[in-house]
Amino acid sequence: MLLAPIERPEYADVRREARSLYWRGWGITHIVEELNRIGEGLPGWKPLKRATVESWKQRGKWEEAPSLRAAEEAVAVRFQMLIAKDKKTGGDFKEIDLLGRQIERFERCRKYRDSGNEADLNPNIAARNAKPKKKPRVNQLTAEHVEQLRAAFKTECFAFQLKWWEERNHRTRFILKSRQIGATWYFAREALIDALETGRNQIFLSASRRQAEIFRTYIIEFVFRVTGVQLRGEHLLIDRGDDADGKPLERPTIFFLGANYRTAQGEHGNFCYDECFWAQDFERTDEVASGMASQKRYRETYFSTPSTIAHQAHRKWNGDAFNEGRDKRDWTKIETYHAALKDGALGGDGIWRQIVTIEDAAAGGCDLFDIEELRRRKPPDVFANLYLCEFVDDSQSAFPLKDMQRCRVDPSDKWADFDGYALRPFGEGEVAIGYDPQESAQGDDAALVVMALPGSAKKPFRVLEKLRLRGDFEVQAAAIFKAMARYNVVDIGIDTTGAGAAVYQLVVKRFPLARAIAYSAERKSLMVLKAKNVIRAGRLQYDAGDKDITASFMSIRPELTAKGRQLTYVASRADDTGHADVAWAIMHVLFNEPLDGEAAASQSTMEIF
Repeated sequence: MLLAPIERPEYADVRREARSLYWRGWGITHIVEELNRIGEGLPGWKPLKRATVESWKQRGKWEEAPSLRAAEEAVAVRFQMLIAKDKKTGGDFKEIDLLGRQIERFERCRKYRDSGNEADLNPNIAARNAKPKKKPRVNQLTAEHVEQLRAAFKTECFAFQLKWWEERNHRTRFILKSRQIGATWYFAREALIDALETGRNQIFLSASRRQAEIFRTYIIEFVFRVTGVQLRGEHLLIDRGDDADGKPLERPTIFFLGANYRTAQGEHGNFCYDECFWAQDFERTDEVASGMASQKRYRETYFSTPSTIAHQAHRKWNGDAFNEGRDKRDWTKIETYHAALKDGALGGDGIWRQIVTIEDAAAGGCDLFDIEELRRRKPPDVFANLYLCEFVDDSQSAFPLKDMQRCRVDPSDKWADFDGYALRPFGEGEVAIGYDPQESAQGDDAALVVMALPGSAKKPFRVLEKLRLRGDFEVQAAAIFKAMARYNVVDIGIDTTGAGAAVYQLVVKRFPLARAIAYSAERKSLMVLKAKNVIRAGRLQYDAGDKDITASFMSIRPELTAKGRQLTYVASRADDTGHADVAWAIMHVLFNEPLDGEAAASQSTMEIF
């Protein structure tokens, strides 16, 4: 018999006794027999029926009870039985103590099941957590992390990038490079490794803060991928850990700044000037920024794709800035042609220079390009500028670089009402879309721009978004529809040349006010004149990091028509392949404003007598 023989004044809680027996493995029939046997001697006992106990089982869901609940029941019954004994042996007391501790454990398990806190299971954890905690060290990279990062850095570099690493200790480096060969990617990592190894601050100067953020993104992604450490902060303060004596090592900061003379000062460290040939007011900015690397332990690095020979940085590149003010006997001659600088050379002005074309990059292991395909797609002069590091002579351009520089701004400073990462980047502000089609399957991409419209003739047009498109007319129309969903579009200007006619037919169904622009020599001249007026008045703004907008405008030049009777404007071309697609797309928006800029805002009145 499993029930212990305990003297009881009455036998009232029959259901609990039945449940306890069931959880100890008894069948319903045996439970009924056992309870009836015990209850026979009790006054007023009524024999139990099997159906009654079965009903208790179903309604109480005994079968679904967790094992912990059944164990609690068994321990509680045994504990109560021992406590009720009048005469207890030494073994009884030991068992009571054991059962008491087990009941306490059950309670901790129940509390943990409700809270999920491990301290409810183990009091030692709660005691440990009660001690003062050390604040975790932010952005800490240990010596082991540094080894991992250095190994990954060198493994992933191409040969021409390893050459830059070998020459890193020159006081000043100046690198003229092809587009898209990974210079930003490389110098972000080089600066990180240098900061970790030497403790020197690193300063990145870019055309805009958004451009500088590219360096920051490369560094954070690289560190997280290799070490699992998530760097944080607008500027990255790196914790290098402690030295052998337990003292903290020098903590370098990596700064990301927009390249203008107002912000490029005050810090000290190695500085890296990104796309300096496209910078505004280079001489003034460089004068202030280079002061940040005045200490002899710091290094300067300039790298850029070429813009125009009229840019201020060209004087630093060819040595004229060094020779200025010196006696002619002290002048130094700097050879800046490709053959002289292909492998890098240290000039008499102390600057190490190198030219890296796309062909040099390919020879150095960069297999990211199909060079022949790029040659087919790009006009020869455009290919030479973008990929062969040849400067542009903008003396014949309708939009010389000095005019375009005033249009370049840092959106993070100037455009408080624009958030490029929001679902509605410009809220309900009115915008216009300009679209220039892809003229042939092998030609340049189509261009789409979204521009904020000025509230008056004195306020600027702003290029909020710029896209290059390839594909058939449906794909390009879909890009316009997508922009319409994100912005409050009030005007669309579409060049109906070639594929543009098909795009216009699709767009005008959804936006009946879309303008079809049919090019002619006279119309193109008027568009250019309007754009020149807007630009010279300082009424066009775009992100300083979008240097292809600048290049697009610079490529437009005046030319006589075939019969020599009219003046028109064309872009650098190879047969029927156009180039200044972004510039024309912008001019489609500008052209909707009257030439004087005032007519749209003017009002007239009429009196009737």
